[in-house]
Amino acid sequence: MTTRTSSKTVTFAHPFLLKGVDRILGAGDYRVVTDEELIEELSFSAYRRVATMIFVPAASGPASAVEMVAIDPRDLQEAQDLDAQFMRPAPDRNTIRAGEEPL
Repeated sequence: MTTRTSSKTVTFAHPFLLKGVDRILGAGDYRVVTDEELIEELSFSAYRRVATMIFVPAASGPASAVEMVAIDPRDLQEAQDLDAQFMRPAPDRNTIRAGEEPL
């Protein structure tokens, strides 16, 4: 079976939790690798995701040590969405929206 691997870097501005990792991960850049395999029964090229892994600092050992942890891409997206929410400015409470009465 034909397999392809893609790699990307995701950046977190704040410490975060990720299912599959038993500790809080610090803000920073993380390498994410996705393996996909060719679906051979089709008349056109299509791939299905078979694994997604993130490289995180090892829980113990030298500072340069890393662990590769299998994750669900939906959990990664959820963590990224939560991180992005912390980056949004708080709404101005003095702003009156259409149809609202002033306080």
